[in-house]
Amino acid sequence: MGRPPAYSTEQFLDAATTLFAEGGARAVTMAATAKAAGAPSGSIYHRFADRPALLADLWTSTLRAFQDSYISTLGEAATLDTAVAAAASVVHWCRANPARARVLDAGLQAFSPALWSTAATAELARAEDELKAALKHATATLPSSTGCTAEDVVLALVEVPRAVIHRYLTAGRTPPPKAADLVTRSARKLLRP
Repeated sequence: MGRPPAYSTEQFLDAATTLFAEGGARAVTMAATAKAAGAPSGSIYHRFADRPALLADLWTSTLRAFQDSYISTLGEAATLDTAVAAAASVVHWCRANPARARVLDAGLQAFSPALWSTAATAELARAEDELKAALKHATATLPSSTGCTAEDVVLALVEVPRAVIHRYLTAGRTPPPKAADLVTRSARKLLRP
């Protein structure tokens, strides 16, 4: 029986996240990630075949961590209160995960998705479909219960939180608590016209 691996996928992804937050995608190389994880440079290849695989896993795992929290907060019922809470949860998640927030704020294209494997692309599609389904459900149910439009729902749940956190993240700052209050007030106004 072989020896268990000394370095986990999570350790490498944490190191890659930190590198990305500090220097963007160019900073996330195989050697730099291994070094940041405190691992020998060759050990990273036991977890990731190449840099595109590392970037794919970095993006997809970050997206999943964010959306698991977001979808859970939105809930299956998608009421006014859960929708407002989900909008604010974007800020709360970014405050709790500032380096990961910078990964998401950079957008998918920063991770060279054209170079990803078929399996990585399929995994991303599954994650995106889950988020689309949750938002589709919200746009189908909230207008009838609150009097808002489907466009209001998208603004409240996606565009407003994104705009609020983006201005802080692009300046290299973590969104302050008042950002969550702003998103909460804005979402409530949009969803209760």
